[in-house]
Amino acid sequence: MLGLIGKKVGMTQVFDERGVLTPVTVIKIEDNIVVSERTDDKNGYSACVIGAVDAKQSRVTKPYAGQFSDVCEPKKCLVEMKNFDKEVSIGDVLGVDIFQDIAFVDVEGTSKGKGFQGAMKRHNFSGGRATHGSKFHRGLGGTGMAATPSRVFKGTKMPGRMGGEKTTIQNLRLVKVDVERKVLMVKGAIPGPRQSVVIVKKSKKK
Repeated sequence: MLGLIGKKVGMTQVFDERGVLTPVTVIKIEDNIVVSERTDDKNGYSACVIGAVDAKQSRVTKPYAGQFSDVCEPKKCLVEMKNFDKEVSIGDVLGVDIFQDIAFVDVEGTSKGKGFQGAMKRHNFSGGRATHGSKFHRGLGGTGMAATPSRVFKGTKMPGRMGGEKTTIQNLRLVKVDVERKVLMVKGAIPGPRQSVVIVKKSKKK
């Protein structure tokens, strides 16, 4: 599984050889450094730990900084990539060039938080009639039982906090890889606001 840590920059548009315009989201990928490795003998599985984005020295504790000793400066973001498709060793620097021959990617991030929302917005309920005198326009409706078990079941779709959750968007087309600017241009919606951290992986299904 190939993957890198990046930062969502924003949106732009590119033209292909035929002059067709494609809206894309730009993902900036600074140098990703292999901090440590997980092996089958020691850990029971194979993976590599990748770090990115320099952390402020004033916010780094000694136990956290210990895993970066003799490798690099402490990094703010650490991600474990299982069964990494590329042969790497501790201290290697990875960049956008590993996506040169990949057409589709999966992007993982934290969606925008939308605060406390009602059932219509949060769960796409249709609501009641919009006519005069209805008295049931954007309401939730019944949620419990009258007699037995006379309680609300767990998981019932109700108003509550919306967004701010870990989200993965799959099968996004990788339109362009710009090695000089260290950016990926991906067609499609990517979770999170601008300047948020995202993880770009090789698509599982394509």
